[in-house]
Amino acid sequence: MKMFFEYLLSHKKSITLWAAFAVVFAAVFQLYGLPAAAVLYGVLICSFIGTICLAVDYRSYRERRITLKRLLNEITVTTDNLPPPRTALEEEYQDLINTLFSFKQALANEMLEKYADMADYYTLWAHQIKTPITAMRLNLQGSEVPQSRELTEDLQRIEQYVEMVLCYLRLDSETTDFLIKKYDLDGIIRQAVRNFSSQFIRRRIKLVYEPVGVTVLTDEKWLLFVLEQVLSNALKYTRSGEIEIALEEPKTVRIRDTGIGIASEDISRIFEKGYTGCNGRTDKKASGIGLYLCSRICGRLGHKISAESRIGEGTIIRIDLSEARVEIE
Repeated sequence: MKMFFEYLLSHKKSITLWAAFAVVFAAVFQLYGLPAAAVLYGVLICSFIGTICLAVDYRSYRERRITLKRLLNEITVTTDNLPPPRTALEEEYQDLINTLFSFKQALANEMLEKYADMADYYTLWAHQIKTPITAMRLNLQGSEVPQSRELTEDLQRIEQYVEMVLCYLRLDSETTDFLIKKYDLDGIIRQAVRNFSSQFIRRRIKLVYEPVGVTVLTDEKWLLFVLEQVLSNALKYTRSGEIEIALEEPKTVRIRDTGIGIASEDISRIFEKGYTGCNGRTDKKASGIGLYLCSRICGRLGHKISAESRIGEGTIIRIDLSEARVEIE
């Protein structure tokens, strides 16, 4: 019914003109003293013929509207299915649409080429930078310098940033290297903890962890990245106390710290790209990318990540691994 009223509204000029003609004929007949029934008879005949023409035209109008609505999802891919133009004006409009579509496609292809070049460059850079990082790590392992442990931790942070770059590029690429299968969750957790063992020891932060004894359907490498990012944040904002890794039934990993916490107005936005909140204004080095990547990865793996926190009491991050519906883009 809404479409019908829209159709009448689009033809209001023609309907108004027809009504005006009927009034003019009635006035002329009245001035000449002719029977009013003659006018009424002519109006009825014209109305009957007009109603038939209106119904036929409305049917065509409705079919074209339905076709155009269906094309809303196709127009970003092709303009080949546009309905044939009925007037010269419609033909000009379609020429305009085709011109804009061609320009949009050329612009999109140009942007894809630029992105591919940039992704290739940064991927090459990330792999090349790993060579001096590995060499520096080997040199530090045999070093007796008092600051060697701090330097090793700084080097580890550099490795994390490199991995973040690679992760960012891979997530937005057309293909991913997901390997979804059953994994021992304890094995992945131990890898993450082992990578931060020196920080736990040097900063005297207690680790509370008991083996969870479950298997999960996931990708080991990507889930490890998520756990490392969460642990890295927990260590960054925990001055003293403990970090606990536990399992909530059925298969939800809970990582709790006793750090500075997150403001209530920030907690709903910490997974947004580039958002750092109050803590980010305190820690100028915060990028707001780590938790955003964690959220993206969990979404692609069919997992769910959430957070709760209170200022001064710490933060709890939960990663629900109970289901794995891998997103295919």
